[in-house]
Amino acid sequence: MSRQGVSGNALKHYSDLHPKPPEMRFQYGTAGFRMNANNLDCVLFRVGVLAALRSKRLDGRTVGVMVTASHNPEHDNGVKLVDPRGEMLEAAWEAHATTISNAETTDDFIESLQALVLQLKIDLTRPARVLYARDTRPSGPLLVKALEDGIKAMDAEGRDAGVTTTPILHYLVRCVNTKDTKEHYGEDSVEGYMTKMSTAFKKLMKGKPTPPELIVDCANGVGYYALESIANYLGPTLKLSPYNHDFSTPGALNHNAGADYVKTQQRFPPAVLPALKAGQRAASFDGDADRLIYYYLDDREQFRLLDGDKIAALVAGFIVDLVKGAGLEGKIDVGVVQTAYANGSSTRYLSQRLPVKCVPTGVKHLHHAAEHFDVGIYFEANGHGTVLFSPRTLELLASHEPNTPAQATCIEHLQSLTELINQTVGDALSDLLLVEVVLAHRSYTALEWDSAYTDLPNRLVKVHVKDRNSFTTEDAERRLVTPQGLQTKVDDIVKKYDGGRSFVRASGTEDAVRVYAEAVKKSHAEELAYKVAGLVYDEAGGSPSSKPREFL
Repeated sequence: MSRQGVSGNALKHYSDLHPKPPEMRFQYGTAGFRMNANNLDCVLFRVGVLAALRSKRLDGRTVGVMVTASHNPEHDNGVKLVDPRGEMLEAAWEAHATTISNAETTDDFIESLQALVLQLKIDLTRPARVLYARDTRPSGPLLVKALEDGIKAMDAEGRDAGVTTTPILHYLVRCVNTKDTKEHYGEDSVEGYMTKMSTAFKKLMKGKPTPPELIVDCANGVGYYALESIANYLGPTLKLSPYNHDFSTPGALNHNAGADYVKTQQRFPPAVLPALKAGQRAASFDGDADRLIYYYLDDREQFRLLDGDKIAALVAGFIVDLVKGAGLEGKIDVGVVQTAYANGSSTRYLSQRLPVKCVPTGVKHLHHAAEHFDVGIYFEANGHGTVLFSPRTLELLASHEPNTPAQATCIEHLQSLTELINQTVGDALSDLLLVEVVLAHRSYTALEWDSAYTDLPNRLVKVHVKDRNSFTTEDAERRLVTPQGLQTKVDDIVKKYDGGRSFVRASGTEDAVRVYAEAVKKSHAEELAYKVAGLVYDEAGGSPSSKPREFL
Protein backbone atom coordinates (compact mmCIF):
# COMPACT_ATOMS: atom_id res chain seq x y z
CA MET A 1 0.00 0.00 0.00
CA SER A 2 1.16 3.52 -0.75
CA ARG A 3 1.45 6.23 1.90
CA GLN A 4 -2.14 7.40 1.32
CA GLY A 5 -3.62 4.89 -1.09
CA VAL A 6 -5.92 2.02 -0.16
CA SER A 7 -5.75 -0.57 -2.92
CA GLY A 8 -4.44 -4.00 -3.63
CA ASN A 9 -5.77 -7.36 -4.66
CA ALA A 10 -5.73 -8.72 -1.11
CA LEU A 11 -8.24 -6.14 0.13
CA LYS A 12 -10.55 -6.73 -2.83
CA HIS A 13 -10.20 -10.51 -2.55
CA TYR A 14 -11.07 -10.61 1.15
CA SER A 15 -13.86 -8.07 0.81
CA ASP A 16 -15.54 -10.17 -1.89
CA LEU A 17 -15.54 -13.10 0.56
CA HIS A 18 -17.60 -11.03 3.02
CA PRO A 19 -20.30 -9.21 1.00
CA LYS A 20 -22.73 -6.84 2.69
CA PRO A 21 -26.32 -8.15 2.87
CA PRO A 22 -28.46 -5.98 0.57
CA GLU A 23 -30.62 -3.32 2.23
CA MET A 24 -29.15 -4.08 5.67
CA ARG A 25 -28.35 -0.95 7.69
CA PHE A 26 -25.65 -0.99 10.38
CA GLN A 27 -24.97 1.57 13.11
CA TYR A 28 -22.06 1.74 15.54
CA GLY A 29 -23.68 2.75 18.82
CA THR A 30 -22.88 2.82 22.52
CA ALA A 31 -22.24 -0.92 22.49
CA GLY A 32 -20.54 -1.01 19.08
CA PHE A 33 -22.33 -3.09 16.44
CA ARG A 34 -24.85 -5.53 17.90
CA MET A 35 -27.56 -7.63 16.24
CA ASN A 36 -28.46 -11.14 15.11
CA ALA A 37 -25.15 -12.92 14.52
CA ASN A 38 -26.21 -14.12 11.05
CA ASN A 39 -25.97 -10.56 9.72
CA LEU A 40 -22.54 -9.65 11.07
CA ASP A 41 -20.02 -11.41 8.81
CA CYS A 42 -19.27 -8.39 6.61
CA VAL A 43 -19.25 -6.08 9.64
CA LEU A 44 -16.57 -8.14 11.38
CA PHE A 45 -14.40 -8.13 8.26
CA ARG A 46 -14.72 -4.37 7.91
CA VAL A 47 -14.05 -3.80 11.61
CA GLY A 48 -10.80 -5.73 11.14
CA VAL A 49 -9.83 -3.32 8.39
CA LEU A 50 -10.93 -0.29 10.42
CA ALA A 51 -9.01 -1.45 13.51
CA ALA A 52 -5.85 -1.68 11.39
CA LEU A 53 -6.43 1.83 10.04
CA ARG A 54 -7.02 3.14 13.56
CA SER A 55 -3.74 1.57 14.66
CA LYS A 56 -1.87 3.12 11.70
CA ARG A 57 -3.44 6.51 12.51
CA LEU A 58 -2.06 6.12 16.05
CA ASP A 59 1.47 5.31 14.88
CA GLY A 60 1.17 1.56 15.30
CA ARG A 61 -0.23 1.49 18.83
CA THR A 62 -2.32 -1.61 19.51
CA VAL A 63 -6.09 -1.33 19.04
CA GLY A 64 -8.46 -3.82 20.64
CA VAL A 65 -11.50 -5.60 19.19
CA MET A 66 -14.01 -7.48 21.36
CA VAL A 67 -16.54 -9.83 19.76
CA THR A 68 -19.50 -9.98 22.15
CA ALA A 69 -23.14 -9.01 22.58
CA SER A 70 -22.84 -8.77 26.36
CA HIS A 71 -26.25 -9.34 28.01
CA ASN A 72 -28.12 -9.97 24.72
CA PRO A 73 -29.59 -13.40 23.92
CA GLU A 74 -27.23 -16.06 22.60
CA HIS A 75 -28.37 -15.75 18.96
CA ASP A 76 -27.09 -12.16 18.86
CA ASN A 77 -23.48 -11.09 18.63
CA GLY A 78 -21.60 -7.86 18.25
CA VAL A 79 -18.25 -6.16 18.03
CA LYS A 80 -16.66 -3.07 19.50
CA LEU A 81 -13.28 -1.40 19.17
CA VAL A 82 -11.03 -0.48 22.10
CA ASP A 83 -8.60 2.43 21.98
CA PRO A 84 -4.98 2.11 23.16
CA ARG A 85 -5.53 3.10 26.80
CA GLY A 86 -8.22 0.45 27.10
CA GLU A 87 -10.99 3.02 26.75
CA MET A 88 -13.94 3.12 24.36
CA LEU A 89 -13.36 4.04 20.71
CA GLU A 90 -13.00 7.78 20.07
CA ALA A 91 -16.46 9.18 19.29
CA ALA A 92 -15.51 10.54 15.84
CA TRP A 93 -14.51 7.04 14.73
CA GLU A 94 -17.95 5.67 15.58
CA ALA A 95 -19.26 7.61 12.58
CA HIS A 96 -16.43 6.25 10.41
CA ALA A 97 -17.33 2.70 11.48
CA THR A 98 -20.97 3.29 10.55
CA THR A 99 -20.07 4.75 7.14
CA ILE A 100 -17.64 1.98 6.21
CA SER A 101 -19.97 -0.81 7.37
CA ASN A 102 -22.77 0.46 5.11
CA ALA A 103 -20.80 0.57 1.85
CA GLU A 104 -22.92 -1.61 -0.49
CA THR A 105 -20.20 -3.17 -2.67
CA THR A 106 -16.50 -3.91 -2.50
CA ASP A 107 -15.79 -0.93 -4.76
CA ASP A 108 -17.89 1.33 -2.52
CA PHE A 109 -16.10 -0.06 0.52
CA ILE A 110 -12.63 0.62 -0.89
CA GLU A 111 -13.75 4.09 -1.96
CA SER A 112 -14.98 4.87 1.57
CA LEU A 113 -11.67 3.67 3.00
CA GLN A 114 -9.77 5.86 0.55
CA ALA A 115 -11.85 8.88 1.59
CA LEU A 116 -11.14 8.18 5.27
CA VAL A 117 -7.40 7.79 4.68
CA LEU A 118 -7.27 11.10 2.81
CA GLN A 119 -9.47 12.90 5.33
CA LEU A 120 -7.38 11.82 8.32
CA LYS A 121 -4.04 11.79 6.50
CA ILE A 122 -3.35 8.21 7.57
CA ASP A 123 0.13 7.02 6.64
CA LEU A 124 -0.46 3.49 5.39
CA THR A 125 3.23 2.63 5.60
CA ARG A 126 2.92 2.69 9.39
CA PRO A 127 2.63 -0.68 11.17
CA ALA A 128 -0.73 -1.83 12.53
CA ARG A 129 -1.43 -4.03 15.55
CA VAL A 130 -4.79 -5.47 16.58
CA LEU A 131 -5.51 -7.45 19.76
CA TYR A 132 -8.83 -9.30 19.73
CA ALA A 133 -10.95 -11.69 21.80
CA ARG A 134 -14.45 -13.15 21.95
CA ASP A 135 -16.98 -14.43 24.45
CA THR A 136 -18.50 -17.93 24.49
CA ARG A 137 -21.24 -17.45 21.85
CA PRO A 138 -21.40 -20.26 19.27
CA SER A 139 -21.28 -17.67 16.46
CA GLY A 140 -17.95 -16.32 17.75
CA PRO A 141 -15.41 -18.51 15.93
CA LEU A 142 -16.76 -17.78 12.42
CA LEU A 143 -17.07 -14.07 13.15
CA VAL A 144 -13.49 -14.00 14.42
CA LYS A 145 -12.38 -15.59 11.13
CA ALA A 146 -14.04 -12.70 9.27
CA LEU A 147 -12.29 -10.23 11.59
CA GLU A 148 -8.95 -11.94 10.95
CA ASP A 149 -9.52 -11.62 7.19
CA GLY A 150 -9.88 -7.86 7.66
CA ILE A 151 -6.66 -7.72 9.67
CA LYS A 152 -4.82 -9.79 7.02
CA ALA A 153 -6.23 -7.64 4.19
CA MET A 154 -4.43 -4.66 5.73
CA ASP A 155 -1.24 -6.66 6.37
CA ALA A 156 -1.64 -5.86 10.07
CA GLU A 157 -0.28 -7.83 13.01
CA GLY A 158 -3.05 -9.66 14.87
CA ARG A 159 -2.93 -11.16 18.36
CA ASP A 160 -5.73 -13.52 19.39
CA ALA A 161 -6.48 -13.34 23.14
CA GLY A 162 -8.94 -16.22 22.74
CA VAL A 163 -12.13 -16.63 24.76
CA THR A 164 -12.10 -14.11 27.60
CA THR A 165 -14.11 -11.37 29.28
CA THR A 166 -14.53 -7.90 27.81
CA PRO A 167 -12.74 -6.24 30.78
CA ILE A 168 -9.73 -8.53 30.42
CA LEU A 169 -9.44 -7.54 26.74
CA HIS A 170 -9.53 -3.85 27.75
CA TYR A 171 -6.88 -4.51 30.41
CA LEU A 172 -4.61 -6.32 27.93
CA VAL A 173 -4.84 -3.48 25.39
CA ARG A 174 -3.78 -0.91 27.99
CA CYS A 175 -0.94 -3.11 29.25
CA VAL A 176 0.47 -3.65 25.76
CA ASN A 177 0.43 0.07 25.02
CA THR A 178 1.96 1.20 28.33
CA LYS A 179 4.70 -1.44 28.49
CA ASP A 180 8.13 0.06 29.32
CA THR A 181 6.61 3.48 30.12
CA LYS A 182 6.06 5.27 33.45
CA GLU A 183 2.34 4.52 33.01
CA HIS A 184 3.00 0.75 32.90
CA TYR A 185 -0.37 -0.78 33.82
CA GLY A 186 0.53 -4.43 34.32
CA GLU A 187 1.68 -7.61 32.61
CA ASP A 188 -0.18 -8.12 29.32
CA SER A 189 -1.52 -11.59 30.06
CA VAL A 190 -4.49 -13.12 31.82
CA GLU A 191 -2.03 -14.33 34.46
CA GLY A 192 -0.82 -10.74 34.91
CA TYR A 193 -4.42 -9.56 35.35
CA MET A 194 -5.20 -12.25 37.93
CA THR A 195 -1.95 -11.71 39.84
CA LYS A 196 -2.39 -7.93 39.99
CA MET A 197 -5.94 -8.11 41.35
CA SER A 198 -5.47 -11.04 43.73
CA THR A 199 -2.32 -9.52 45.25
CA ALA A 200 -4.12 -6.22 45.90
CA PHE A 201 -7.14 -8.05 47.33
CA LYS A 202 -5.01 -10.02 49.77
CA LYS A 203 -3.26 -6.84 50.94
CA LEU A 204 -6.58 -5.12 51.55
CA MET A 205 -8.03 -8.14 53.38
CA LYS A 206 -5.03 -8.61 55.68
CA GLY A 207 -6.25 -8.87 59.25
CA LYS A 208 -9.90 -9.04 58.23
CA PRO A 209 -12.14 -12.07 58.90
CA THR A 210 -12.73 -14.35 55.92
CA PRO A 211 -16.05 -13.29 54.33
CA PRO A 212 -18.95 -15.76 54.21
CA GLU A 213 -19.29 -17.81 51.03
CA LEU A 214 -20.39 -15.76 48.02
CA ILE A 215 -22.70 -17.27 45.41
CA VAL A 216 -21.93 -15.95 41.91
CA ASP A 217 -24.30 -16.34 38.95
CA CYS A 218 -22.08 -16.44 35.85
CA ALA A 219 -24.94 -16.00 33.32
CA ASN A 220 -23.76 -19.18 31.55
CA GLY A 221 -21.07 -16.97 30.08
CA VAL A 222 -17.35 -16.34 29.87
CA GLY A 223 -17.25 -14.80 33.36
CA TYR A 224 -17.25 -18.33 34.77
CA TYR A 225 -13.75 -18.97 33.39
CA ALA A 226 -12.46 -15.75 34.95
CA LEU A 227 -14.15 -16.55 38.28
CA GLU A 228 -12.65 -20.03 38.41
CA SER A 229 -9.23 -18.61 37.60
CA ILE A 230 -9.29 -15.87 40.26
CA ALA A 231 -10.51 -18.40 42.84
CA ASN A 232 -7.24 -20.30 42.36
CA TYR A 233 -5.23 -17.12 42.93
CA LEU A 234 -7.26 -16.05 45.99
CA GLY A 235 -7.15 -19.39 47.76
CA PRO A 236 -8.91 -19.33 51.15
CA THR A 237 -9.21 -15.51 51.33
CA LEU A 238 -12.59 -15.63 49.57
CA LYS A 239 -14.83 -18.63 48.93
CA LEU A 240 -16.66 -18.26 45.60
CA SER A 241 -19.44 -20.64 44.57
CA PRO A 242 -20.24 -20.37 40.84
CA TYR A 243 -23.74 -21.01 39.49
CA ASN A 244 -25.07 -20.88 35.91
CA HIS A 245 -22.06 -22.11 33.96
CA ASP A 246 -23.82 -24.25 31.36
CA PHE A 247 -22.04 -24.14 28.00
CA SER A 248 -23.68 -27.19 26.43
CA THR A 249 -27.39 -26.22 26.38
CA PRO A 250 -28.24 -24.13 23.28
CA GLY A 251 -29.57 -20.69 24.22
CA ALA A 252 -28.45 -20.88 27.87
CA LEU A 253 -26.34 -17.69 27.73
CA ASN A 254 -28.11 -14.92 29.72
CA HIS A 255 -31.32 -17.00 29.82
CA ASN A 256 -33.01 -16.67 33.23
CA ALA A 257 -29.59 -15.66 34.50
CA GLY A 258 -27.18 -12.78 34.67
CA ALA A 259 -27.06 -9.18 35.87
CA ASP A 260 -29.53 -7.85 33.28
CA TYR A 261 -32.10 -10.54 34.16
CA VAL A 262 -31.84 -9.77 37.88
CA LYS A 263 -32.02 -5.99 37.41
CA THR A 264 -34.88 -5.90 34.90
CA GLN A 265 -36.95 -8.75 36.35
CA GLN A 266 -36.25 -7.76 39.97
CA ARG A 267 -35.94 -11.40 40.97
CA PHE A 268 -33.44 -14.12 41.78
CA PRO A 269 -32.02 -16.28 38.99
CA PRO A 270 -34.03 -19.52 39.36
CA ALA A 271 -30.88 -21.64 39.71
CA VAL A 272 -29.56 -19.50 42.56
CA LEU A 273 -32.65 -19.16 44.75
CA PRO A 274 -32.66 -22.69 46.25
CA ALA A 275 -29.08 -22.20 47.46
CA LEU A 276 -29.70 -18.92 49.31
CA LYS A 277 -30.23 -18.66 53.05
CA ALA A 278 -31.78 -15.64 54.79
CA GLY A 279 -29.33 -12.73 54.81
CA GLN A 280 -26.92 -14.40 52.38
CA ARG A 281 -25.57 -12.18 49.62
CA ALA A 282 -25.14 -13.26 46.01
CA ALA A 283 -23.95 -11.59 42.83
CA SER A 284 -24.59 -11.87 39.08
CA PHE A 285 -22.29 -11.16 36.13
CA ASP A 286 -23.64 -10.53 32.64
CA GLY A 287 -22.66 -12.48 29.51
CA ASP A 288 -19.24 -10.85 29.02
CA ALA A 289 -18.64 -10.00 32.71
CA ASP A 290 -18.60 -6.21 32.51
CA ARG A 291 -21.68 -5.76 34.74
CA LEU A 292 -22.19 -6.75 38.37
CA ILE A 293 -25.37 -6.82 40.43
CA TYR A 294 -25.65 -7.93 44.07
CA TYR A 295 -28.78 -9.09 45.90
CA TYR A 296 -29.82 -11.04 48.97
CA LEU A 297 -32.67 -12.93 50.59
CA ASP A 298 -34.09 -10.96 53.53
CA ASP A 299 -35.51 -12.48 56.72
CA ARG A 300 -39.00 -12.45 55.18
CA GLU A 301 -37.59 -14.47 52.27
CA GLN A 302 -38.05 -11.53 49.90
CA PHE A 303 -35.73 -10.49 47.05
CA ARG A 304 -33.62 -7.41 47.80
CA LEU A 305 -31.58 -5.76 45.03
CA LEU A 306 -28.15 -4.15 45.49
CA ASP A 307 -27.57 -2.59 42.08
CA GLY A 308 -25.01 -0.22 40.60
CA ASP A 309 -26.40 2.71 42.61
CA LYS A 310 -25.90 0.79 45.86
CA ILE A 311 -22.38 -0.23 44.79
CA ALA A 312 -21.52 3.41 44.01
CA ALA A 313 -22.75 4.54 47.42
CA LEU A 314 -20.82 1.80 49.22
CA VAL A 315 -17.56 2.42 47.34
CA ALA A 316 -17.78 6.23 47.42
CA GLY A 317 -18.25 6.32 51.19
CA PHE A 318 -15.27 4.01 51.70
CA ILE A 319 -12.94 6.02 49.45
CA VAL A 320 -14.00 9.36 51.00
CA ASP A 321 -13.19 7.97 54.46
CA LEU A 322 -9.80 6.67 53.29
CA VAL A 323 -8.92 10.07 51.77
CA LYS A 324 -9.85 11.78 55.04
CA GLY A 325 -7.97 9.16 57.06
CA ALA A 326 -4.87 9.69 54.90
CA GLY A 327 -4.88 13.41 55.70
CA LEU A 328 -5.61 14.26 52.08
CA GLU A 329 -9.03 15.86 52.42
CA GLY A 330 -9.04 19.02 50.28
CA LYS A 331 -6.11 17.71 48.24
CA ILE A 332 -8.00 14.89 46.49
CA ASP A 333 -11.49 15.59 45.22
CA VAL A 334 -13.75 12.53 45.02
CA GLY A 335 -16.88 12.63 42.85
CA VAL A 336 -19.61 10.34 41.54
CA VAL A 337 -21.04 10.26 38.02
CA GLN A 338 -24.54 8.90 37.38
CA THR A 339 -27.10 8.78 34.58
CA ALA A 340 -30.80 9.58 34.68
CA TYR A 341 -31.44 5.90 35.44
CA ALA A 342 -29.91 6.31 38.91
CA ASN A 343 -32.57 5.98 41.60
CA GLY A 344 -33.58 9.35 43.03
CA SER A 345 -32.87 8.15 46.57
CA SER A 346 -29.28 7.25 45.66
CA THR A 347 -28.71 10.67 44.09
CA ARG A 348 -30.02 12.41 47.22
CA TYR A 349 -27.93 10.17 49.50
CA LEU A 350 -24.72 10.76 47.55
CA SER A 351 -25.29 14.48 46.96
CA GLN A 352 -25.27 15.05 50.73
CA ARG A 353 -21.76 13.57 50.91
CA LEU A 354 -19.84 14.47 47.76
CA PRO A 355 -20.23 16.02 44.27
CA VAL A 356 -22.56 14.15 41.90
CA LYS A 357 -22.73 14.77 38.15
CA CYS A 358 -25.45 13.46 35.81
CA VAL A 359 -24.53 12.63 32.21
CA PRO A 360 -26.24 10.93 29.23
CA THR A 361 -26.45 7.13 29.23
CA GLY A 362 -23.41 5.32 27.87
CA VAL A 363 -20.05 4.31 29.26
CA LYS A 364 -18.15 6.88 27.18
CA HIS A 365 -20.07 9.75 28.83
CA LEU A 366 -19.62 8.37 32.35
CA HIS A 367 -15.95 7.56 31.86
CA HIS A 368 -15.16 10.99 30.41
CA ALA A 369 -16.96 12.83 33.23
CA ALA A 370 -15.26 10.68 35.88
CA GLU A 371 -11.86 11.75 34.52
CA HIS A 372 -12.58 15.32 35.68
CA PHE A 373 -12.31 14.26 39.34
CA ASP A 374 -9.12 13.24 41.15
CA VAL A 375 -11.01 10.07 42.04
CA GLY A 376 -14.03 9.57 39.80
CA ILE A 377 -16.56 6.86 40.67
CA TYR A 378 -19.15 5.85 38.10
CA PHE A 379 -21.70 3.07 38.19
CA GLU A 380 -24.77 2.77 36.06
CA ALA A 381 -27.79 1.34 37.85
CA ASN A 382 -27.41 -1.74 35.60
CA GLY A 383 -24.16 -2.60 37.38
CA HIS A 384 -21.58 -1.34 34.90
CA GLY A 385 -18.97 0.87 36.49
CA THR A 386 -15.49 1.46 37.85
CA VAL A 387 -13.31 3.98 39.70
CA LEU A 388 -10.71 6.20 38.01
CA PHE A 389 -7.65 7.63 39.79
CA SER A 390 -6.05 10.60 38.02
CA PRO A 391 -2.29 10.63 37.33
CA ARG A 392 -1.96 13.51 39.82
CA THR A 393 -3.66 11.40 42.51
CA LEU A 394 -1.35 8.45 41.85
CA GLU A 395 1.68 10.75 42.19
CA LEU A 396 0.29 12.28 45.39
CA LEU A 397 -0.31 8.88 46.96
CA ALA A 398 3.25 7.85 46.10
CA SER A 399 4.86 11.03 47.47
CA HIS A 400 2.67 12.02 50.44
CA GLU A 401 4.41 11.66 53.81
CA PRO A 402 1.97 10.39 56.46
CA ASN A 403 2.08 11.91 59.95
CA THR A 404 0.76 8.83 61.77
CA PRO A 405 0.63 5.05 61.29
CA ALA A 406 -3.13 5.37 60.72
CA GLN A 407 -2.53 7.79 57.83
CA ALA A 408 0.08 5.44 56.38
CA THR A 409 -2.43 2.57 56.47
CA CYS A 410 -5.07 4.62 54.65
CA ILE A 411 -2.56 5.59 51.94
CA GLU A 412 -1.57 1.93 51.52
CA HIS A 413 -5.23 0.98 51.18
CA LEU A 414 -5.80 3.65 48.52
CA GLN A 415 -2.74 2.47 46.60
CA SER A 416 -3.97 -1.12 46.76
CA LEU A 417 -7.37 0.00 45.45
CA THR A 418 -5.66 1.47 42.37
CA GLU A 419 -4.29 -2.04 41.70
CA LEU A 420 -7.49 -3.93 42.54
CA ILE A 421 -9.79 -1.80 40.36
CA ASN A 422 -9.75 -2.24 36.57
CA GLN A 423 -9.68 1.42 35.58
CA THR A 424 -10.10 0.77 31.85
CA VAL A 425 -13.78 -0.22 31.95
CA GLY A 426 -16.51 -1.70 34.16
CA ASP A 427 -15.33 -5.14 35.28
CA ALA A 428 -17.66 -7.51 37.14
CA LEU A 429 -14.80 -9.52 38.65
CA SER A 430 -12.76 -6.53 39.79
CA ASP A 431 -15.89 -4.78 41.12
CA LEU A 432 -16.92 -7.92 43.00
CA LEU A 433 -13.58 -8.01 44.81
CA LEU A 434 -13.90 -4.28 45.52
CA VAL A 435 -17.34 -4.74 47.09
CA GLU A 436 -16.08 -7.65 49.20
CA VAL A 437 -13.18 -5.50 50.46
CA VAL A 438 -15.50 -2.67 51.51
CA LEU A 439 -17.97 -5.02 53.19
CA ALA A 440 -15.09 -6.60 55.13
CA HIS A 441 -13.65 -3.25 56.22
CA ARG A 442 -17.08 -1.97 57.26
CA SER A 443 -18.08 -5.31 58.83
CA TYR A 444 -21.34 -4.97 56.88
CA THR A 445 -23.87 -7.64 56.13
CA ALA A 446 -25.94 -7.29 52.96
CA LEU A 447 -28.78 -5.88 55.10
CA GLU A 448 -26.54 -3.24 56.66
CA TRP A 449 -25.24 -2.22 53.23
CA ASP A 450 -28.80 -2.01 51.92
CA SER A 451 -29.98 0.14 54.85
CA ALA A 452 -27.88 3.18 53.82
CA TYR A 453 -30.93 4.45 51.92
CA THR A 454 -34.20 3.06 50.61
CA ASP A 455 -34.69 2.95 46.85
CA LEU A 456 -37.77 4.62 45.45
CA PRO A 457 -39.94 2.01 43.71
CA ASN A 458 -39.23 2.19 39.98
CA ARG A 459 -40.18 0.63 36.69
CA LEU A 460 -38.45 0.42 33.31
CA VAL A 461 -40.66 -0.24 30.27
CA LYS A 462 -39.59 -0.83 26.67
CA VAL A 463 -41.77 0.48 23.82
CA HIS A 464 -41.01 -0.81 20.30
CA VAL A 465 -41.13 1.97 17.69
CA LYS A 466 -40.49 2.28 13.95
CA ASP A 467 -37.95 5.10 14.28
CA ARG A 468 -36.12 5.53 17.58
CA ASN A 469 -34.22 8.53 16.13
CA SER A 470 -37.39 10.66 16.23
CA PHE A 471 -37.00 10.74 20.04
CA THR A 472 -34.27 13.23 20.97
CA THR A 473 -33.35 14.54 24.41
CA GLU A 474 -31.51 17.23 26.39
CA ASP A 475 -30.43 17.76 30.02
CA ALA A 476 -28.48 14.47 30.20
CA GLU A 477 -31.42 12.64 28.56
CA ARG A 478 -33.82 13.67 31.30
CA ARG A 479 -36.08 15.73 29.02
CA LEU A 480 -37.44 15.17 25.50
CA VAL A 481 -36.85 17.71 22.73
CA THR A 482 -38.72 15.75 20.06
CA PRO A 483 -41.42 14.71 19.36
CA GLN A 484 -42.50 18.26 20.07
CA GLY A 485 -44.97 18.66 22.91
CA LEU A 486 -44.52 15.13 24.30
CA GLN A 487 -42.39 16.30 27.26
CA THR A 488 -45.16 18.64 28.39
CA LYS A 489 -47.61 15.72 28.42
CA VAL A 490 -45.13 13.63 30.43
CA ASP A 491 -44.71 16.50 32.93
CA ASP A 492 -48.47 16.75 33.39
CA ILE A 493 -48.71 13.05 34.26
CA VAL A 494 -45.66 13.11 36.59
CA LYS A 495 -47.18 15.94 38.69
CA LYS A 496 -49.98 13.64 39.81
CA TYR A 497 -47.65 11.26 41.72
CA ASP A 498 -45.89 11.79 45.05
CA GLY A 499 -42.13 11.67 44.40
CA GLY A 500 -42.84 11.08 40.74
CA ARG A 501 -40.12 11.20 38.10
CA SER A 502 -40.12 9.84 34.56
CA PHE A 503 -38.03 10.21 31.44
CA VAL A 504 -38.03 8.82 27.91
CA ARG A 505 -34.97 8.01 25.79
CA ALA A 506 -34.26 6.07 22.62
CA SER A 507 -32.44 2.77 22.98
CA GLY A 508 -28.84 2.72 21.80
CA THR A 509 -29.05 -0.84 20.49
CA GLU A 510 -32.52 -1.48 19.01
CA ASP A 511 -35.60 0.25 17.56
CA ALA A 512 -37.18 0.86 20.90
CA VAL A 513 -37.73 3.64 23.40
CA ARG A 514 -37.15 3.12 27.11
CA VAL A 515 -39.45 4.67 29.71
CA TYR A 516 -38.21 5.00 33.29
CA ALA A 517 -40.48 6.00 36.15
CA GLU A 518 -40.24 6.15 39.92
CA ALA A 519 -42.58 7.24 42.73
CA VAL A 520 -42.99 6.85 46.48
CA LYS A 521 -45.43 3.93 46.08
CA LYS A 522 -44.68 0.87 43.95
CA SER A 523 -48.16 0.85 42.39
CA HIS A 524 -47.74 4.51 41.45
CA ALA A 525 -44.32 3.92 39.87
CA GLU A 526 -45.77 1.14 37.69
CA GLU A 527 -48.86 3.16 36.78
CA LEU A 528 -46.73 6.19 35.89
CA ALA A 529 -44.41 4.08 33.72
CA TYR A 530 -47.29 2.51 31.80
CA LYS A 531 -49.07 5.84 31.31
CA VAL A 532 -45.93 7.41 29.84
CA ALA A 533 -45.35 4.26 27.75
CA GLY A 534 -48.87 4.63 26.39
CA LEU A 535 -48.13 8.24 25.41
CA VAL A 536 -44.94 7.15 23.63
CA TYR A 537 -46.71 4.32 21.82
CA ASP A 538 -49.43 6.68 20.55
CA GLU A 539 -46.91 9.37 19.56
CA ALA A 540 -44.89 6.80 17.59
CA GLY A 541 -47.97 5.91 15.54
CA GLY A 542 -48.60 2.55 17.13
CA SER A 543 -51.75 0.74 16.05
CA PRO A 544 -54.52 0.92 18.70
CA SER A 545 -55.44 -2.71 17.95
CA SER A 546 -51.98 -4.01 18.89
CA LYS A 547 -51.31 -1.66 21.80
CA PRO A 548 -50.14 -3.66 24.85
CA ARG A 549 -52.93 -3.87 27.40
CA GLU A 550 -50.76 -2.57 30.21
CA PHE A 551 -50.01 0.68 28.32
CA LEU A 552 -52.56 3.01 29.90
